Amino acid sequence: MVVVSESDVKVREAPPHGAIGMSTAYRISDAAPQPRTMEFRRRVLDPGAAVGEHPISHDEVYYVTSGKGVVMSDGVEAELSPGMAAYLYEGAVVGIRQVGPEPLSIIISYPVSPKD
Repeated sequence: MVVVSESDVKVREAPPHGAIGMSTAYRISDAAPQPRTMEFRRRVLDPGAAVGEHPISHDEVYYVTSGKGVVMSDGVEAELSPGMAAYLYEGAVVGIRQVGPEPLSIIISYPVSPKD
């Protein structure tokens, strides 16, 4: 077992896949040594920030804990708010952007691939 405090894995950085705006990343599963089979992370997107659209090689879940966002998958968009999740499928081109006045906090989970 590994117990992780968010404060120990907090990193302020531009979001991945395009560096659109700024965010705070919590790389929770990075604290668990390999071998592990899944990633579990939280990211808080500042107003106007986005994880740019990118292809995924595995299924992935975005779960909103606060704020509002718009998730994209293969050109289709859907609004997300707290308590909602988007299940994204392997091979899709996906991304998410913050909308509204408050930051968007999401949990991101996906399996570890050989490239991770």
